[in-house]
Formats: sequence, structure tokens, C-alpha cells
Amino acid sequence: MDNRRVVITGMGGICALGGNAADIWTSMKEGRSGCRPLVIEKRDLKTNIGCNIIDYPEDDGIEKRQGMTMSFISRIAVIAAREAMQQAGLSMDTTDPRRTGSVVGVGTFGTDALNDAYSDIFLDQKKRTNLFTVPKVMPSGPASHISISLGVQGPVYGVASACASGNHAFASAVDQIRLGRADVMFAGGAELALVYGPLKAWEALRVLARAECRPFSADRDGLMLGDGAAIMMLESYEHAKARGAEILAEIAGTGLSADASDIVNPTVEGPANAMRNCLEDAGLSADQVGYINAHGTATQANDKIETQAIRKVFGTSADAISLSSTKSMHGHCLGASSAIELIACINAVREGVIPPTINYTTPDPDCDLDVTPNQARERKVDVAMSNAFAFGGTNAVVAVKRI
Repeated sequence: MDNRRVVITGMGGICALGGNAADIWTSMKEGRSGCRPLVIEKRDLKTNIGCNIIDYPEDDGIEKRQGMTMSFISRIAVIAAREAMQQAGLSMDTTDPRRTGSVVGVGTFGTDALNDAYSDIFLDQKKRTNLFTVPKVMPSGPASHISISLGVQGPVYGVASACASGNHAFASAVDQIRLGRADVMFAGGAELALVYGPLKAWEALRVLARAECRPFSADRDGLMLGDGAAIMMLESYEHAKARGAEILAEIAGTGLSADASDIVNPTVEGPANAMRNCLEDAGLSADQVGYINAHGTATQANDKIETQAIRKVFGTSADAISLSSTKSMHGHCLGASSAIELIACINAVREGVIPPTINYTTPDPDCDLDVTPNQARERKVDVAMSNAFAFGGTNAVVAVKRI
């Protein structure tokens, strides 16, 4: 494999914290909560809160004919990709579209389209669903629609590994560039979780918070679901330098692993292996990492196990690392979470600011790391790491560094 350096030249995002990557980062620094009352038909839902998308554009610029075939998850992916492309100053007129690809992670698929199809058949007694239900629910829909909207003709595909999907997409995009199959990759994640059917399923698991998301706090009682998307523009270092692009950060390394244990209950060793693999791929030592954006779901077991895994990997260096869970603000956006969280990591190394873990009230002796409670903190960060650990025991970690 050609070990070409991979850099980030553009960011795009939309979620409960803002309609673009800059606003999302500002909200993170200010410790704003994206939790608010649901704006969907609730019927018999017990859950009444979530992290709804705000600042969706009045005109999303998507051509009407293409829009008829899209679920909302694909729309927000295209919006985020377009923003990343604009910041990167990239154009398919000046970049070979055959050397440009798109890989987007999703936790599920076009849940709004499937929910509508079930309503059409079972509630309204219609004889058929919407004509485009099948393409709307494809897990590869977001990646494909980025290709269609922006003229991308290289490697284009979807990644589905539950809550690790965004980081798996980044790792996969890095591989495409290192393998020489592409010079440029759109990569990230998108998710639409705040839909009636999926919410009923999550309620059945009994892992949803009652009022707010409180990662690592002793009184945490569950996760808060959210919708969102974030897409990054990844390029080989040589390609970015040749066209005079501003480089935001470098992807230092990626690490993947599997628990090989249980479909829902995590282990310590699986996440630890992913972090070790990331450090090895990046050629970094434990004491070089200044910030970890934790998976930090705010369930009792997950936060405790992640703490143990970090201590297992970083040893005495763990006490010097700043940690936070931005899910406390934008919610758990499933396949999009780690993509949104990379916005925090990139800006942490660029600005030297650690975003906080909000809603933190009570220290938990089982979560005894520096979780940056409630207030952002200034700190020089050379390397930031993003953790994503998913149902199925699939783990993906990405490290970025200042350049």
C-alpha cells in the first residue's frame, strides 16, 4: 500500500447545533444543548425529546427530479458534502472526477421512507408504496447522491456498522487514497434517527435518557438520539499542496477492531485494540494525544467500559488527556456521530480549544478521567483522537494532527 499522507481540506455539517460546520463548532465551544421537544408525529411514543436538526436551508439546491428519489438522510449528506467542497475550494472542473470518490457511513438507512411506506400500506390501506421507496432506503443512498449531485465518478459506496459507521467511512476513504485508487474522497456519516418507527425500537431497548444526556456523570441515565450529517473533504497531501489548498488537519491514523463477543454489550479489550491500532498506524506514542472525543453515550455500562479501555491503552498518560463527549450537546446521531465529532477534533487541534461535556453534575469513580465538565477549556492540542464503538462490537478510531 502506498502510504501517502491524507489531509482534510473541507468540513461540512448539519445537526441540532447548527446548519453548517462553523456553527456546529461554535455551539460546541459554548456548551449549547441541542436537546429540544420532538417535531415529529409522536402517536404513542413515551420519548418526547431529541436533538432535531436546525437551520435547514429554505432552498437546499437539490434538483427537483433527483429530490423525488431521495430520503432526508441523503439530502443532509449532500448539503454537508457541498459545504465541505466549497470550503476546500474544489471543483470537478479542475479535479479529475474519476479520481474522486464518496463513502458515507449510516447506522440504518432512509428510515423516513420506510416509515412512510408502512404507513401507506398498514394505516392508509394503499395498494402500493411510493415509487422510489427502494432507492430511498438504500444504505448507499447518501454516498450515491453525493456522487450524482457533485459529479463524483471514482469509488462510491456506503458503509453500515451502526454507531461506528462514520469513522469506518473515514478509515475506508483513507485506504482508497493510500491505495492510489483516488486522490480526493468525500467521507463522513449521515443519520435520521428521529422517526416514529426507529424511536419505538429504541424505547424498547430502555437506553434513552429521560430529560438530558449526561455522559460520564454518576447520575447518567441513557443516550439522547439526534439527526445529522457531517462530510469531510479528504485529499492526498500531494494533491492538496499541488492545487494550493488550505489544509485543516492531517489524518494521522485509523484503527479498527471487533469485540467478537456480544451484539449489544461492549468489552474493554475491543475498544482498547482499536485505539492501539490507531496509535500504531499513526506512529504515535500514548503521551502525544492531547484530546479524545469519547464515544461517551451516557449509558452506565458504556461510559465505564470506555474509561477502562482508555486507561488500559494510555496508562499513566490517561490522566494528562482532555476528554469530552460532545454527544451531550448534539445527541447520539448513530452513523453520523463520529463524523460530527471529527469537527470537534479538527478544530481542537486548530484552535487549541477542548469542547465540554455538558450536563455533568456528579463525579463517578468509575469514570475518573478529565471529562472537561460543562465549560470549554483552552489547551494546545497536537493530536486528537475520535472514538466510535458500536453495537455488534465494531470499533473504529480516527486520529488527526496539526499540520
